[in-house]
Amino acid sequence: MTLPDLSDYFVPTQESELIDLLGRFGERAMIVAGGTFVHGLEARGLLSEVEALIDIGRLGLGGISQDAAGVTLGATTTLAELRRADFVQTDPAFGALQDALDYPPVQIRNVGTVGGCLAASAPLYDVPAALFALDGTACVRGAGGARDIPLNEFFVGLFENALRTDEFIAAVTLPKPAARTASAFLKLETNANDLAIINVAVRITLGENGRCADSRVVIGGGVGECYVRAGSAEAALEGGKAGGELFATAAAAVAHDIEPVTDQRGSEAYRRHMAIVYTRRALERALGRMVTGGTNG
Repeated sequence: MTLPDLSDYFVPTQESELIDLLGRFGERAMIVAGGTFVHGLEARGLLSEVEALIDIGRLGLGGISQDAAGVTLGATTTLAELRRADFVQTDPAFGALQDALDYPPVQIRNVGTVGGCLAASAPLYDVPAALFALDGTACVRGAGGARDIPLNEFFVGLFENALRTDEFIAAVTLPKPAARTASAFLKLETNANDLAIINVAVRITLGENGRCADSRVVIGGGVGECYVRAGSAEAALEGGKAGGELFATAAAAVAHDIEPVTDQRGSEAYRRHMAIVYTRRALERALGRMVTGGTNG
């Protein structure tokens, strides 16, 4: 890998130092945590204007905590650390995270970070789709102070997000799931190290009558420049009796929400069809977890 000429490589130890550096370099700076996507950006010619890499590994932004409101994931928490968390391993509401974290190779999991995979804003990634379906929020800080950006508003384009040039992701929060909630994630890929051709993250919450009281369906891969929240599928699920017939109807509805591309890995028609298939399968997997009461259901 050949990196562009850099003015310097910075390793701040205080957030104020990081904010000063972001103010100094602006769009010519790039924050790195695990650094797993640097090669991908360079290969696409997207680092030509970068003059400074800023390593945030010494800012103490890692760690996972839980309270009555939900879960907080520090930005530099590695994917491996998140995968080992008890709630990921046992709570069906967070099943989508366990699924998504099973896909990256161990080398990526050991160094890739929660904040980094969000900041990359690549809809081909797996973990952000799961965080999106779980109603995650990016907690960001910068020269103007702190603000929270729901992931529904965070992704604005291919490799583009709602962060200002002087802001960084400090943490990601996930709200406490409602009772009778389960989630799941599935990915269509060509090999174990491949980016998604299609990926789907779903979350369903059932009322006491077994009907869908709330749901999320998020589609990634080659279906647009951002992750797509499939509102048509969610509307089809609302109030319906959870099961195969409802899930087939909801899955078919995703065709109205996505704009798949054609490339060397698959046609528009293939991606559209597989988005429907994988949505149905993910919904069925989530329901199965609700029945068994664990993430391995």
